[in-house]
Amino acid sequence: MSDKKYIKLQILPGKANPSPPVGPALGQHGVNIMDFCKAFNDKTKDMDKDLPCPVVIAVKKDKSFTFTIKTPPASALIKKELGLKKGSSVPNKDKVGSLTVEQLKKIAAAKAPDLNSDSVYASVKVIAGTARSMGVEIIGNLEECNE
Repeated sequence: MSDKKYIKLQILPGKANPSPPVGPALGQHGVNIMDFCKAFNDKTKDMDKDLPCPVVIAVKKDKSFTFTIKTPPASALIKKELGLKKGSSVPNKDKVGSLTVEQLKKIAAAKAPDLNSDSVYASVKVIAGTARSMGVEIIGNLEECNE
């Protein structure tokens, strides 16, 4: 069995504090909550304050921890690009915006470190799928990315 436990949270940059969800999630594993909050807030102080940061916290048996900050969710990047508050509640009928292939490439490049794809084309297809599920139309041909 592994000697580490992993906790996954989404926290706005610079906004970690002991209140839920951070406090209870870390407290049940015996982690010093304030140490994590200070370290997280310090590491994320220069990031975009409107995009949530997924963070994976590895807690060892001795209650020490390390954490890895991931890129913001694709849906958050799409909403920011289009200036949306939320996606469509009926994505196959009600469209909330449209993205060009160039905008998809930009989002895919920002998300690239956390995507499990080996080409720009595959990354763009992943982002396009997320966009479609949010009710966002894709303008242009994705095959343009397949160089």
